[in-house]
Amino acid sequence: MQWPRLLSRKRLGAERDPSPSTARTDFQRDFDRIVFSSAFRRMQDKTQVFPLSKVDYIRTRLTHSLESSCVGRSLGTLAGEQIIARHGLRDFEASDFGDICAAACLAHDIGNPPFGHSGEDGIRGWATEARYGRRRVQMLADSEREDFTRFEGNAQGFRILTRLQNRDNCGGLQLTCATLAAFTKYPRESCTGGRGFDGVSARKQGFTAEDRGLFDEVAATVGLLRRDPARAIWRRHPLAFLVEAADDICYRVIDIEDGFRLGYLSFQEVMDLFWPILREPQRQASRLARVSGQREKIELLRAKVINEAIGEALECFLDQEPDILCGRFDDPVMRHIGRRGEMDRLIEVAREQIYCAHEVVEIQAAGFQVIGELLERFSQVLDEIAERGPGAGARSLMMVKLVPEQFVGPGRVPAGSPYLRLLRLTDFVSGMTDSYAVSLYKKITGISLPA
Repeated sequence: MQWPRLLSRKRLGAERDPSPSTARTDFQRDFDRIVFSSAFRRMQDKTQVFPLSKVDYIRTRLTHSLESSCVGRSLGTLAGEQIIARHGLRDFEASDFGDICAAACLAHDIGNPPFGHSGEDGIRGWATEARYGRRRVQMLADSEREDFTRFEGNAQGFRILTRLQNRDNCGGLQLTCATLAAFTKYPRESCTGGRGFDGVSARKQGFTAEDRGLFDEVAATVGLLRRDPARAIWRRHPLAFLVEAADDICYRVIDIEDGFRLGYLSFQEVMDLFWPILREPQRQASRLARVSGQREKIELLRAKVINEAIGEALECFLDQEPDILCGRFDDPVMRHIGRRGEMDRLIEVAREQIYCAHEVVEIQAAGFQVIGELLERFSQVLDEIAERGPGAGARSLMMVKLVPEQFVGPGRVPAGSPYLRLLRLTDFVSGMTDSYAVSLYKKITGISLPA
């Protein structure tokens, strides 16, 4: 892969060529388009770790995405300085690398359904276990079926950016192909025909069967390496490794800080986790002594730990850059840093003492039920109307009005294709906020009535 092509400013779906440089670069415009999108705003009411938390301090998907974006900008800019010097890239600035990573990080969770990973599990569970959902999904084949049985928030995110947001535009938000490629951590379709591809980039899917043509255009534009002539699977865009590293750094460190604020971890436990990661603990000790409160001390250490992790991730990325360009390196960057053990320990403790907290599990279990029930009920409604038209039952004709027209079809006539009907429905449900999903579930099940 070649950097000038990897940094393509061409916008997906746009007819005009990229505009000459102005006060805002094309990659900065990508960032702004994501910030002003309704899908991005909805992340303020989507679970990061603690569902429906009433504590203002605790991160949501939106604040986590903003923090990841800051780390991604730092990683990209620092890497860009070195790469420009190595390859003599005269037409690019280090900030271009940083802006691409910042925009991709900003959107990296935009496709996550309500209730975090339990929401993804809820959609998969509905497609494989629910009485009606399982039967309908099993009628499909290959990637169309596995888009649901292996539902993936990353693929839904690509769909939001390129199709659902600004849906009247060809290419949706019409982001640059460089940003879209860096956003796509898993550049493959959901069904690989039984073939097992190695590497972290092949672990999950990054786009649905309907969106394969869109990603094909992105991959061709930036020059990603194709891994199979028959299946839609490519090597990662190099900057996707930095986007992944930024996310890894943030959720490892910040989940520990949030756990402390909610009382799952003591001050000393957090100190024992953060302290071994610091390069110059003695110098930090003198600064820490001047900070009075425990919360403020943890905040200071959190910033220092993130800075150390950025430095180690950057060093690893630059060491592996030649192999990344050739497609020989396909591992998370954080797996190869010097302080991997100390950073992995953060995850281990979070799993042991935070993610399994009683109130967290209770709400996630409820979210699993909410997602599955919404899909089960509305899929029957859409199928009945698709098959019987105006002759469908009064209940179905009434309930379909609860689904926005864009997720049903023009004139609220469902698509003839069962795949497209289910895809539009998962677009609707996965795009909900936590609060709206719970509210709609209560109304259609009769648990509560509108005021």
